[in-house]
Amino acid sequence: MEPSKKPKPWASSGKWEGTQSRITPISISNANFWLDQYHADGLRVDAVASMLYLDYSREEGEWEPNIYGNNENLEAISFIRELNQEVYSSFKGIQTIAEESTSFSMVSKPVSIGGLGFGMKWMMGWMHDTLEYFKKEPVYRRHHQNDLTFSMTYAFTENFMLPFSHDEVVYGKQSLLYKMPGDEWQRFANLRLLYGYMFTHPGTNLLFMGAEFGQSSEWNYQHSLDWHLLQYDFHAGIQELVKDLNKFYRSSPALYEKQFSPEGFQWIDYGDYENSVLTYIRRGHEPKNDLIIACNFTPVPREGYRVGIPKKGPLKEVFNSDAKKYGGSGSKNTGIKVSKTPWHGHKTSIEITIPPLGMVIFK
Repeated sequence: MEPSKKPKPWASSGKWEGTQSRITPISISNANFWLDQYHADGLRVDAVASMLYLDYSREEGEWEPNIYGNNENLEAISFIRELNQEVYSSFKGIQTIAEESTSFSMVSKPVSIGGLGFGMKWMMGWMHDTLEYFKKEPVYRRHHQNDLTFSMTYAFTENFMLPFSHDEVVYGKQSLLYKMPGDEWQRFANLRLLYGYMFTHPGTNLLFMGAEFGQSSEWNYQHSLDWHLLQYDFHAGIQELVKDLNKFYRSSPALYEKQFSPEGFQWIDYGDYENSVLTYIRRGHEPKNDLIIACNFTPVPREGYRVGIPKKGPLKEVFNSDAKKYGGSGSKNTGIKVSKTPWHGHKTSIEITIPPLGMVIFK
C-alpha cells in the first residue's frame, strides 16, 4: 500500500510535483524508493561529517572555502535538508538517522529552525566513552566514572541514539561480550549491566545483530550468526534479558516520553566513585511512572546501600539484571521500606541491595 497520494519520485521522469517544483536528485529518489518499495522503517546516513565540511580529510591547499569564506559545504547541507524534508513529508512513522561525529549543531533539529532535519543522531561520544569504561577491570573503574557521567553534559543537545553498531564488532575490535573483562560469569554480568545501563540512559537504543544473545566472535558477513550458542545458559540468558528490556521499555513511559528532554532525567548521585555506583531517576509525563535506577559497576554486592528518593510511598523492584533466568546470582529486593532519613538531598531514603555487576530498577 502506498504511504501517500504523491506520485512516486523514484519513478519520476524528472520534475517533482511536490510543494516546490524542482529536479529531484537521484539520491533522494533512491531514498524514496527504499521507503516506498521495501517499506524500510528508516534510513541511516553514513559519514555525514564528510559531507558537511569542504576540508574533511583534506590537507591545506586541497580545498576551497565557500562563498562566506568558511569550510561548510553549503550544497551538501542544502541537499541533506531537502532529503529530510522530502522523506518526512512523504512517509509517516519513518526515521532518518545521522552518523555524524563532529560538533556540528542542530543535526537532529527541524529544517524550519535551521537544523539539518534528521530525526536522530548517533551518540558517538557516549558509545566510545562507555565501551572504554566497560573494558577496564572493575578495580580501576572508580578512577574513570567521568567516562559514564560526561554524556549527561550534552545528552539533550540533539535527539540522540545510543549505538552499539557494526563498527564496534569488526576489524579486530572483538564482540561486545569479549570487550568485557573478568571470568565467564563476570563477562556476561558486565554485558547485562551494559545493556541495562543503555536502555535506561536518555535517548533511543541500537544493537547490532548478534549482540542480543552475546555473540562471542566478531561479525563476519561470510557466515551466519552463531545461533548455536543459545544452547548455553549464559547466552540464552542474554537473549532473555534483551527480550525483557524491550518489553520493559515499551511499557515504561518514563523511558521514552521525555527521552530527548532534560526533564526526563535526574541524577540522584553520580559521585560515588569509591563504590562505582550510579543512581538516577527517569521521568515521563506522569509522576506515577517515575523510575529509580541503581547501577553497580563492580563484582562486589552493595548491601544496605542507601539511596535518597524524592517522595514517600511504597517502592517495588521491577527489573533486575542479576535475575537467575538471565544467568545472574538471583539477588533481589523485597519489602523495601521508605525511611525518613534524609539522603542525597532528599527528605526520604531507602536501603537496597545492588547486585554485583548489576542494575536494578524500582517503581
